[in-house]
Amino acid sequence: MNQPPTPLMHPPSDAALLVPQKPAPNIRSIFFEFLLIGLVSFGGGIMAYERRLLLEKRKWLTNDEFMAILAMGQTMPGLNSVNLAMLSGDRIRGLAGAFAAVIGLISPGVCFVLAAAVAYSQGADYPLANVLLAGVSAGATGLIASVTLRIGLPHFKRVKSVPVILATFVCMSFFKLSLVTVLLIMVPIGLWLHRPVSREPEMGLEKKE
Repeated sequence: MNQPPTPLMHPPSDAALLVPQKPAPNIRSIFFEFLLIGLVSFGGGIMAYERRLLLEKRKWLTNDEFMAILAMGQTMPGLNSVNLAMLSGDRIRGLAGAFAAVIGLISPGVCFVLAAAVAYSQGADYPLANVLLAGVSAGATGLIASVTLRIGLPHFKRVKSVPVILATFVCMSFFKLSLVTVLLIMVPIGLWLHRPVSREPEMGLEKKE
């Protein structure tokens, strides 16, 4: 009996091998999320809210992406929180995302400062408002400390990173060096400490044995 020919198995196409990616958020979502941060971040602590949004709430960035953007933003002129919003928005949705994030973040603060300037220009004094802002500032300090702990804890577990962290803290806190000066000193040291170590001699010894 003649058996039917075995059908040829074609390899899967490139399109079939592609893993579906998470759709990028729209510009409106980016704007309103950063607008909400600008509305609730009285007294500081903006980067704490930004980290929670980008990593925990929306998961628009990975931890490595956030750390890279944070480091880049701290080396740029301007406010770190605004730089972080701009770079994050650009990473998520390009130039339009950067504009949406920055405008959303700074709009509440601009409106509040303008309103406060008008009120104080008329000679008004609001001691209760000063007390409330002082309390909010204390809460913001706690948020910043929490974010610092979350970001720094993995690095404290690396022996090579601890001297760089401590030296940077001493230079900034006690010697009052500028950020540019500290970066010029610590970046080469950090790169040298974390340089890749060649394992060729060890492999050569193993082959001889």
